[in-house]
Amino acid sequence: MKVIDGSYGEGGGQILRTALALSAVTLEPVKIINIRAKRRNPGLARQHMTAVKALAELTDAEVEGLALGSQELVFRPRRIKAGKYRFDIGTAGSITLVLQALTPALVYAPGPVELEIRGGTDVSWSPTVDYFANVFLRFLERMGYRVELELVRRGHYPRGGGIVRVRVPAPPRRLTPIEAPERGEIIRIRGRSHCVRLPRHVAERQASAAERVLRSRLGDLDIRVEVEHYDPSRDPHLGPGSGVALWAETRYSLLGADSLGARGKPAEVVGREAAEKLVEDLARGTALDRHMSDMIIPFLAMADGVSTVTGARYSLHAHTNVWVVKQMLGVEIEVEGRLDEPFKLRVSGSPSSL
Repeated sequence: MKVIDGSYGEGGGQILRTALALSAVTLEPVKIINIRAKRRNPGLARQHMTAVKALAELTDAEVEGLALGSQELVFRPRRIKAGKYRFDIGTAGSITLVLQALTPALVYAPGPVELEIRGGTDVSWSPTVDYFANVFLRFLERMGYRVELELVRRGHYPRGGGIVRVRVPAPPRRLTPIEAPERGEIIRIRGRSHCVRLPRHVAERQASAAERVLRSRLGDLDIRVEVEHYDPSRDPHLGPGSGVALWAETRYSLLGADSLGARGKPAEVVGREAAEKLVEDLARGTALDRHMSDMIIPFLAMADGVSTVTGARYSLHAHTNVWVVKQMLGVEIEVEGRLDEPFKLRVSGSPSSL
């Protein structure tokens, strides 16, 4: 049984999610200690418990230590299953982070899988559902892995109530490696600005602010940020909440950024934040933005061959994910670059070890 120290590197929930995901993929048991040791409230939170329960159900796993606040967990998967499943985080905990833990295992499901997950779709410290659908899942599709996502209802902090349905109609059983040493020229920029239980002008101001920054910094490009708003009398969301997600389609890649609204935070600031993050990552010339630079690592390690990519920032999250993937899969990963700077990643995928 592999033992993973949850206090390594950034010492947060990502170690738990990656270790469990790769345990499910390999069907090898894992023990995780010092879970979220570097967080203010260490141990399992409800969001993490949902990810564990979901993976356990999908893999017929035996679990020890599954309790709120637990800092040690043993996970023994038996087999990956197909079918339909529903999971409820019970809070505004991030649905996309739960999906981060589930999507690697579903590559090897023996048949179609359908999931319905309830919780937060647009919450701090996690990918927004629009970034997840328009950047993360499009990279998986590039690797031969099609995941369909339906946003039924948004959920924001603190009330949650979001609903996302995910379908994997044909699990690929193998992943294609990626060769992306640069982004290439920018073709177009798209985005979505939303608000729920708030006046329409909030979403419009977010979109306008984002477009102004993009045009002033990037010049005459095809830029379009759509506005999503609901009639207050028929708005199904618990809300209130708002946010912007942007994605730049380039010759060789796709880069994204997002930002969320908050009480007392002007809509213009939300739009500017998302645009400035995207502009900053595009200026690096790399194929991956700061978030995909770490989120893609487990999938590159699962691919059938060597992947070479460049990332906008070698974050502590990325460094930690590299370490966990090496521990779990024993694959060769070479990193050229220093923390918080642009970097190059070469991953020798090893499906034979899965």
